[in-house]
Amino acid sequence: MFLDLGRPCRPVLTPWVRTRRGSGVVPLCAMVISMTQLVVSALLFDLDGTLVDSTASVERNWHKLADGIEMPWEDVAPWIHGIPVRQVLARLRPEMPVEDVEYWHHFMVEAESSDTGDVMPIPGAVAAWDVLPTSRWAIVTSGGLRLATSRIRAAGLPMPRYLITADDVAVGKPNPAPYLMGAEKVGFPPSRCLAFEDAPAGIASARAAGVPVIGIATNHGDLGVATVRDLSEVEFSADRTGVVVTY
Repeated sequence: MFLDLGRPCRPVLTPWVRTRRGSGVVPLCAMVISMTQLVVSALLFDLDGTLVDSTASVERNWHKLADGIEMPWEDVAPWIHGIPVRQVLARLRPEMPVEDVEYWHHFMVEAESSDTGDVMPIPGAVAAWDVLPTSRWAIVTSGGLRLATSRIRAAGLPMPRYLITADDVAVGKPNPAPYLMGAEKVGFPPSRCLAFEDAPAGIASARAAGVPVIGIATNHGDLGVATVRDLSEVEFSADRTGVVVTY
C-alpha cells in the first residue's frame, strides 16, 4: 500500500509511505500500522539531542547563565533546548540591554564550545551517516557555527556537506527560516524533505517551513508528532527513488 503524504489522491515518488502489507492508496489519517516506510528526497537533522548527546554540557552552561542573570532555573530550563541564546533572552528578559544580551551570547558560545568532554553521538547516528549519500542530508541547528562544529568533532562524527547554523539566518527556530534554508541547500522543496527533531521549537520550525518531521524523544516527552526514542529505532537506505526511512 502506498500513502502519498503530499497528494493523497494519487501516488508520487516523494514523499510517500510504503507499508509491509496490502495495496492501494489511503489518506494518512486512515493508517494504523506498526512499521512505516517513508520515501523522501532528503533528510534534515537537528544536531543537539538528535545526532549528538550534549545535554549535560547544555545544562551546565545554561545553569551558569541563569545564575548570571539572577533568574530561577525553573524559569530558564524550559527554553534551553532548540532556541538561540539571543532569542531566549529576548523572551525571558525583554528589558535586557543589547550589550548585555551580546555578552551572554558570547559567553555561551565560548562556554559550550569548550565544554565537550562528555558529548557523544546519539545511538544510531553513526550508522545513519554511514549509509546516507552526503548530498541527501543536512544538519539544521540552533547553535552557531563554532558550537556546532565543536560538538560534531567531539562526537566523532564527520562534517556534513550542508550545515545550517544560527549564524546563517536572521531568526532561528521556531521560525521556519532554518528549515527553509536547509531544504534550499539540499535542493528539494520542503515537502519532499523529512526532518528529525528533539525539541518543540525545532518541530515548530520544521512544520512552519512545510517539512514533515519525526520527533526524537531524548529531551522531551510528548512532541505532538510521530516519535522514536533515538535514531537506533530508524533504518535508513537510499535508492533511485530517494531516501527510504523505516521506523
